[in-house]
Amino acid sequence: MMFQQAIVRKPCKALINGLTDHPELGAPDYEKALAQHAEYVKTLERLGAKVTVLEADENYPDSCFVEDVAVLCPECAVLTRPGAPSRAGEVEQMAPVLEQFYPKEKIFSLQPPATLEGGDVMKVGKQFFVGLSHRTNQEGINQLAQILAPYGYTVTAVPFEGVLHLKTGAVYLENGQMLMKNTFFDMPCFAEYKKMVVPDQEDYAANCVWFNGKVIVPAGYPTVLEMVKKAGYETVLCDTSEYKKIDGGLSCLSLRFSPQTENLAE
Repeated sequence: MMFQQAIVRKPCKALINGLTDHPELGAPDYEKALAQHAEYVKTLERLGAKVTVLEADENYPDSCFVEDVAVLCPECAVLTRPGAPSRAGEVEQMAPVLEQFYPKEKIFSLQPPATLEGGDVMKVGKQFFVGLSHRTNQEGINQLAQILAPYGYTVTAVPFEGVLHLKTGAVYLENGQMLMKNTFFDMPCFAEYKKMVVPDQEDYAANCVWFNGKVIVPAGYPTVLEMVKKAGYETVLCDTSEYKKIDGGLSCLSLRFSPQTENLAE
């Protein structure tokens, strides 16, 4: 599966007030975050995606983390319901954007009391692993499964602790290979996959992104970089140090997808 499209949103100045479980890292430097985001966009473009860049929205400090507000498949799009109340309005902002790529009847919305954030959603072929987290509840997982079932997808709930989102701790790099923190290693649902375990001192880099045959690795984590290379992947470095300060990683910053040709708006 190759990604033809990506959607990103520029960080707003209110980014410095973004949600975080790690205040000890300090507030992001806005200008540096802006430069890192621009380089992230260039990276996706160099890897073959057409990138839709949305303007910053000062009403939502975390709005650059667009992955959380939608789950996108070739056949359909699902607007989520973020578990953080301050992010609810971001979904409304994304809805008209998705209409550029999907007909309205192929855009679905989760309903209360469901909560679900895209950072908890990991696609592995026709299987979705969805983290049962502080931001995603069982009702959100159930509704997602009901929406996706007619398109041949299955959904598996993955309870976990210790990190914000499922993909903070484990990601799929295609070719049957996963990259993860050690706390995810023994999970029965991942038993059939090859696993690379990141060292504790580089656990932020568990959130790498497979993109069109290459793996984007956060800059500054040499052990993980070498590990991914030894597994046979071509790698690309991208600095997300300012986003780490507000619990953001590489995958959070984009929606990556390939809508079916018939979905594209005229």
